[in-house]
Amino acid sequence: MGSLNVTSITLPFAGPSVLACGAWLKNTVCLTQGNQAYLSPLIGDLDNADTRHKLDETVKHICQALNIKPEVVAHDLHPEFYSTQFAIDYADTHNIPLVAVQHHHAHIAAVCAEHHVTDTVLGLALDGVGFGEDGMPWGGELLQVAGEKFRRLGHLQPLAMPGGDRAAREPWRMAAAALFQLDHGDKITERFSNQPAAQTVATMLQQDLNCPSTSSMGRLFDAAAGLLGVNAIQSHEAQAAIQLQQLAEYHGAVGALIEGYQITPDNVLDFSPLLEVLVDSHQNNNDPSYAAALFHATLAAGLTEWIERTARQYDLTKVAFGGGCFHNEILLHSLTNRLMSVPFQVLSAQQMQPDDSVIALGQAWIAIQKTMTN
Repeated sequence: MGSLNVTSITLPFAGPSVLACGAWLKNTVCLTQGNQAYLSPLIGDLDNADTRHKLDETVKHICQALNIKPEVVAHDLHPEFYSTQFAIDYADTHNIPLVAVQHHHAHIAAVCAEHHVTDTVLGLALDGVGFGEDGMPWGGELLQVAGEKFRRLGHLQPLAMPGGDRAAREPWRMAAAALFQLDHGDKITERFSNQPAAQTVATMLQQDLNCPSTSSMGRLFDAAAGLLGVNAIQSHEAQAAIQLQQLAEYHGAVGALIEGYQITPDNVLDFSPLLEVLVDSHQNNNDPSYAAALFHATLAAGLTEWIERTARQYDLTKVAFGGGCFHNEILLHSLTNRLMSVPFQVLSAQQMQPDDSVIALGQAWIAIQKTMTN
């Protein structure tokens, strides 16, 4: 295949040739033929002209090198992603059908593709953000996934993102949102007195101005890091979450906070009691490494109970993990160990990464099955 350094994945079935255009962050593209899926090397984040051009060139190069003419194009639900716009233009130019795939459905589908699982799974998708079917930013989801179909069975308690995407880069804003949600809105300006926008953010939260809410696990990590004073403004993606994990590893394992979460009757997992403990921990100048360890242990306990309850209700025995939060070794291992002792069959990324670099593979997997059943 010359200079084309693709990852080849054998699928458990053959189908039409699909070109899947991936996500916004860590973009890759996937091209299928028969029962083979070919995943491109990492193209990168599509926030600049260079990587967008690289996406165009990669698609052209991979189709020529493998001598494949796509019959279907798949893309993310987000209408503003360059990869979505590219897919729409490509389908229009080549007069072939388009398949839109929800971001977290694609995460779980990629794990199913890697493990050749074609029956129904309970998918736990934990990441920074993905466009939900309701137009809201999702990121902490329990999904029932059966091939090209999925159902949202539960999600994390939503938290406001003051300033929208800016809150993803500035964890202190997520911490401010947590304070507001816990009825400590009056503490925002004092706690974040070193942030020039603190008063503005407090007002935005009070008036619900430019504060979209998200169910994202990534933003929950940011809120925790901001509350503990671990990271106020990130210099790179997931920096705050990585620092929290490092602190927890430094401290070592602790028991979970039993009252640290609640599961509502409509299956929303709410970690507000845990966040309240983090607020107090910082005020009392307690060891942030202990608080970080407690945060991880309580997340694992809450997620495990949530999964067990939901799996029993829907009679599911296979659990698939997807999303960038599964780069977190503490979360991945403690969840896996807890669930395998129940016992569940736990599926997670092995030869692939758990992050958005596999979205294209998941999109292709779903599009093939959708096309074959229509």
